[in-house]
Amino acid sequence: MKQLVPALFVVGAIMALTGAAVFITGWIYAPYIYTIGAGLFALAQVNTPVKGKGKTLKRLRIQQIFGALALILTGAFMFTTRGNEWIACLTVAAILELYTAFRIPQEEEKERA
Repeated sequence: MKQLVPALFVVGAIMALTGAAVFITGWIYAPYIYTIGAGLFALAQVNTPVKGKGKTLKRLRIQQIFGALALILTGAFMFTTRGNEWIACLTVAAILELYTAFRIPQEEEKERA
């Protein structure tokens, strides 16, 4: 399991990035690649343990899971909408993921000290 989660992160991130970048060209398989990659990324994030029990850390963890679900929702928007609405959802997900990626390690370090 220790090796599986990082592998899911890497494969999922590469697939999601490739699918989002290639979607602009109109390639028919791009939404499938993105959605599978986002699913793998979200699966890896949900299975990553959190080191700590504080309120702030729990809140950040919920935000991180919400960001992962927003990544999957972006894939659904790629299939159902004809415009670029999926870009707005992807932006929200990316901001949440970026914020929690920096804040969770900070809070874990505070709890250790």
